[in-house]
Amino acid sequence: MKKNLGTKLALYPTPLVVVGTMVKGKPNYALVGHLGIIGHDRIMISLCDTHYTNKGIHDTNALSVNIVSEAMLKKADYVGTVSGAKVDKSSVFEYQLSETGVPIIEDSPIVMECMVDDIYKTPGFESFICKIVAVHAEDSVLDENDRISYDILKPVLFEMPTYQYLRTGEIIGNCMQMKD
Repeated sequence: MKKNLGTKLALYPTPLVVVGTMVKGKPNYALVGHLGIIGHDRIMISLCDTHYTNKGIHDTNALSVNIVSEAMLKKADYVGTVSGAKVDKSSVFEYQLSETGVPIIEDSPIVMECMVDDIYKTPGFESFICKIVAVHAEDSVLDENDRISYDILKPVLFEMPTYQYLRTGEIIGNCMQMKD
């Protein structure tokens, strides 16, 4: 028999990302562990409605979603501990501005450039429904067919109840090919 834990969120771990946007003409970053896939070309990024980053997303209607690698984890953790309203985070990462004007973090091996389609509000949160307009990837994380190889990339995962960062594991099977 399973124990009823109440209404606790039980979908962790999730990939850890740094969201980048422009706020008052400067790059600003937020560490995000609340995100999800809602279609083949749409994702959802959920932020507390008090985040400074939200202002930039509202003003520009654009954001970058930078997948966190272990090499950039300390900087990513830092941008998650300070508010852009109090600390200028524009120089934490080296970046390039994309065609949509969002900062693409050089240290991130995979970056999704997104435009906001809609905003879904729940108490204390804004969930940005985003259309992916471009994916920027380092050659080192691509296979011979230019597909992202997650066993090479090994994105950092975030686990909410314990606030821990996890490494991704090994491949345990192929989807829709596991018989018996």
